[in-house]
Amino acid sequence: MCGIIGIYHKKEHACGDVYDALIQVQHRGQDAAGISTLDADKISSHKEIGLVTEVFKYQDTFENLSGNIGIGHVRYPTAGGDNVNEAQPFFTENPVNITLAHNGTLTNSQKLKEELISINFCQFNTNSDSEVLLKQFCYELYKTNYRTLTKVHVYKALKNVFQKCSGGYAVVMIVAGIGLIAFRDPKGIRPLSFGKNKDSFLIASESSAISAMGYAFEGDIKPGQVIIIDEKGTIDKKRPIKGSSNKPCLFEYVYFSRPDSTIDEISVHKSRLRMGDFLGDKILNEYKDVDVDVVIPVPDTSRTSAMQVAYKLGVKYREGFMKNRYIGRTFIMPGQDMRKKSVAQKLNPIEIEFKNKNVLLVDDSIVRGHTSKKIIQMVRDNGAKKVYFASASPPIRHQNVFGIDMPATKELVAHNRTIRQIKNFIGADELIYQDLDDLRLSASIGNPEIKEFEDSVFTGIYCDPFVTQDYLKKLEENRKDIKR
Repeated sequence: MCGIIGIYHKKEHACGDVYDALIQVQHRGQDAAGISTLDADKISSHKEIGLVTEVFKYQDTFENLSGNIGIGHVRYPTAGGDNVNEAQPFFTENPVNITLAHNGTLTNSQKLKEELISINFCQFNTNSDSEVLLKQFCYELYKTNYRTLTKVHVYKALKNVFQKCSGGYAVVMIVAGIGLIAFRDPKGIRPLSFGKNKDSFLIASESSAISAMGYAFEGDIKPGQVIIIDEKGTIDKKRPIKGSSNKPCLFEYVYFSRPDSTIDEISVHKSRLRMGDFLGDKILNEYKDVDVDVVIPVPDTSRTSAMQVAYKLGVKYREGFMKNRYIGRTFIMPGQDMRKKSVAQKLNPIEIEFKNKNVLLVDDSIVRGHTSKKIIQMVRDNGAKKVYFASASPPIRHQNVFGIDMPATKELVAHNRTIRQIKNFIGADELIYQDLDDLRLSASIGNPEIKEFEDSVFTGIYCDPFVTQDYLKKLEENRKDIKR
């Protein structure tokens, strides 16, 4: 998962606002950050490994990024490596100056890469599928045989990109001579929003970044839609291909997105409230022997659902963990050793909230299970009589292939395990999972026009012809942690 930003200003330099907006999507990626800007026909870039505030800590960095159009990226690696060469935005001078930032994963990137090398003699500097996407667009733009580059040529090139590139992707791009371009994959798997403030426009992975920056939220970029904001500030929208469908990633509502975001007209906050309602009802109806004194969330994402669970059960809701805000999100940390160490440093229990109580812990999800196991042991060490554990999402049994770097399937605690086996592994007295139909309903109530979600991590059903058993097997090998 990554965060992307695109900004157009009528007169002012864009760099400062790109920086501020990137901080608003920092939760989507902590590995690297970068900004590119356009000044006349010149594109300038700066990117490094680290958080936004670490990468852009010197004033001269901003002074070198002049221009009223800019894009930015925070990276959470799903393809490629963890060095600065893999950081985005990516840049090319052929056929014109172009820079691109991408959130998602191309499932057929290897096939496209081989074709580009064979047909167009392309050279690649990274292992990133984002560079493949950039080169594919450049090749399609070159094929339009333009004399003077116009929006028509960009739309024609992107129509071919949509037809050839498979997977989930949201993209912001600067094309010299055209302006700022944003587009979203035809299934709408990865989110992308846009906003306006007087003569300025802001494209962002989440609507929360738009409102936080003082822009008016204009809406989501539709699946298969292209938005072009030219160098004069004129906005143009088109859907170059037919047959787009809306299948947003269900896990965005569970974990990744901020609660103050709206994705495809669905409030993330309200969807999590509904998750708590459904989960509370399930406990009341199916787990009558569970005697709960207090409901405590595993911060931060689960707070909203946990409040509703407590309300449904008619018991106290309490904050039981102090969180160190300077430790990143353990889900997106590389290596199991680092994740284990971070859990111990990140959460510190408040003993009086646990001692001599039957505690129901609520978390948004359970991935590997190691974090849940350690937290449950912390609670027991602080005097809890019984520790129940509830997940606001169903068991995660399968890999994600559309931009979330789930661990190898064998590392998923729910893979080939029953609920009882998972309960025993994490050490809970009882384990309650959300039902998948209820999770889907938690989101779809917010927008009944959405009939399907990309929920392959729960079902193992992938809406992509390139995701074969061979593809999944190769992905499995690539995702195995080096350190255990």
